[in-house]
Amino acid sequence: MVTAATPALDTRQLLHMYEQMWRIRVFEERAMGLYREGLMRGTTHAYIGMEAVAVGVCAALRDDDYITSTHRGHGHCIAKGGDIPKMFAELLGKATGYCKGKGGSMHIADVDRGILGANGIVGGGMGIATGAALTARLRGRDSVAVCFFGDGALNQGILHEVSNLAAIWRLPVIYCCENNHFAMSARVEQFTSVADPSIRAQSYGMPGVTVDGMDVLAVYETMRAAVARARRGDGPSYVVCDTYRFFGHHIGDPLNYRTREEVEVWRQRDPIARLEGHLIELGVLTEAGAREIEAKIRAELDAAVEFAKQSPEPSADELMEDIYA
Repeated sequence: MVTAATPALDTRQLLHMYEQMWRIRVFEERAMGLYREGLMRGTTHAYIGMEAVAVGVCAALRDDDYITSTHRGHGHCIAKGGDIPKMFAELLGKATGYCKGKGGSMHIADVDRGILGANGIVGGGMGIATGAALTARLRGRDSVAVCFFGDGALNQGILHEVSNLAAIWRLPVIYCCENNHFAMSARVEQFTSVADPSIRAQSYGMPGVTVDGMDVLAVYETMRAAVARARRGDGPSYVVCDTYRFFGHHIGDPLNYRTREEVEVWRQRDPIARLEGHLIELGVLTEAGAREIEAKIRAELDAAVEFAKQSPEPSADELMEDIYA
């Protein structure tokens, strides 16, 4: 498994990654709170504990690169530059939301930012990301597409199909598996035939690597190499990020399939605390400065929640808009 060396990032970039992880953490805390208040439409799947994956991956991307997301997609959207007030408004079903309040948590997209959509279908982004990579190739652009998917999607047939096609055509796509060790309540070793899913990449003639997904710098370095390969025209890669969700599959999950002791072991590897400690060691950050950043982001997210709460409900006149069939 790849672990981090200190990458060639300046102070601004390191602090931005730290702040982005805090934005994701606080967003998910607020989303769970809104659900418990009875204000949120539908359920939510918290990304808490996995922030290093989204931030490390998206830090290696440009604005004109693409991502496809999953049902647990808020972190991806924020890391790629999504509009947080619009995200909260969408969760609350408001007219100012990304989908005008009609999509909810699992359908946020922002094509202008290269966010090609969250998806409630397991493996649903795989074909979309591969198609985006093909589009970049046909248009003569060096944009790259990243497909986020969970370990529960490892055995979807479409992953085999797109991997084979992307390898044949040497498409600029990276298949990023967020291995949080559970597909809902099933442990990954119960439904995969190999301990390290990244070795599957060998059968398609592409590189595969497993990285410490609780270490944002390790994720960034690994993804930077995969992105550079894709931009050169050398084709696709598999990146498996070994990570863990601190909360349940969804907010109503009884969590009767894992022990508190197991969760606590992973919480000791909290990706935000790890980066914070590293930045303090480097002299980039102080303990007081870290708490100031946290307080600033909590205030920023509180304002975004208030924007969503005060936003108007969709009009009944809009019911039949944006329907394609």
